[in-house]
Amino acid sequence: MTSIAIPSGMPQYDDVPRYDVAAVRADFPILDREVNGHPLVYLDSANTSHKPRQVLDVLREHYERHNANVSRSVHTLGTEATEAYEGARAKVAAFINAPSVDEVVFTKNSTEAINIVAYAFSNASLRPDADPRFRLGPGDEVVISEMEHHSNIVPWQLLCERTGATLRWFPVTDQGRLDESGLEDLVTERTKIVSLVHMSNILGTVNATSRITARVREVGALLLLDCSQSVPHMPVDVVDHDADFIVFTGHKMCGPTGIGVLWGRSELLAAMPPVLGGGSMIETVAMSGSTFAAPPARFEAGTPPIAEAVALGAAVDYLSGIGMRAIQWHEKQLTAYALDALATVPGLRIFGPTVPVGRGGTISFALGDIHPHDVGQVLDSLGVQVRVGHHCARPVCTRFGVPATTRASFYLYTTTEEIDALVAGLEQVRKVFD
Repeated sequence: MTSIAIPSGMPQYDDVPRYDVAAVRADFPILDREVNGHPLVYLDSANTSHKPRQVLDVLREHYERHNANVSRSVHTLGTEATEAYEGARAKVAAFINAPSVDEVVFTKNSTEAINIVAYAFSNASLRPDADPRFRLGPGDEVVISEMEHHSNIVPWQLLCERTGATLRWFPVTDQGRLDESGLEDLVTERTKIVSLVHMSNILGTVNATSRITARVREVGALLLLDCSQSVPHMPVDVVDHDADFIVFTGHKMCGPTGIGVLWGRSELLAAMPPVLGGGSMIETVAMSGSTFAAPPARFEAGTPPIAEAVALGAAVDYLSGIGMRAIQWHEKQLTAYALDALATVPGLRIFGPTVPVGRGGTISFALGDIHPHDVGQVLDSLGVQVRVGHHCARPVCTRFGVPATTRASFYLYTTTEEIDALVAGLEQVRKVFD
């Protein structure tokens, strides 16, 4: 059994279940391969995760035995496909403790999920009969943060351009934390929605949002949480978070690409106008006009990502079988180990929290004045896969005065030996560029 050496000062929780990391790794066929003559060391799971055999088997079986369109046919294959698709929705709802399965909307990714909410504001602003919670115009404000992924910046910029609303944001501290010191001045009665990342994809920061949530409720605004980086790595309960919308994506949580999730409160989804028009999202259609289906169908126009949704359900089964608390514990130990190990590399600067408290297993850093692209190329030659660049979070790089960073990110299959390989690779980078 592969175990984690617990760094000094890290708490141990006897009630947290452990799992056999070696057995988990055996579920992922890609981890057996080599890269440039070296064993694959995959430290880019914040970008996308690998897929276990259990998910790949379900995806293949769907196409081989149950392939049909959903909600359109009474024949056997159509019924099987529809049951599998809706069954996946039920699995996702249970995974995040959604009060109703109808609050789960399948999208193609987190980006589309955020855009659905943003465009609902835009569409509602054109309709005098729209729900006032979604009407936006000059004098109204949208609040985000400086640590957002571009997918939680650009949709709101476009919305404000279309409606005349103002975009405001929380700054980031030198420690890579959300600066809430100006909360009361930033979130006001003019605020219509606050949209924040739960866990930063570049800094690794896990934002405790309770104080912000209380302020959002006080002023009567809405709250969206981008949980793309948290749902795969820790238990996320939509009731506990008290958000109005939560988004995440399948490919970062052992599922396939092309499938994401928008969770929204039932009464809010029911009040939102549709974003895309077409088949499946309608109630009736006449040449004189159309009426629209209730959520979630209202937001799933056309043929949805059926096989991808079914495979996402399999990914939920896989993660649930291991246990999200166990995965979270494993990654906490890995993160503490990695922070200690990286601190031994001369000239290395970490961006974001340098302690394992309030952060996840995503660590961005610079190595002296060596460009991250050069760091990445040398590491790749050694089989170590990391991401380099601005990670679709360029404002964060601007905030810290760097053009790009190198990012290592961990998941349920990552081992301390792989972190050791990263550190050894960084020493090789230093030798090459000294």
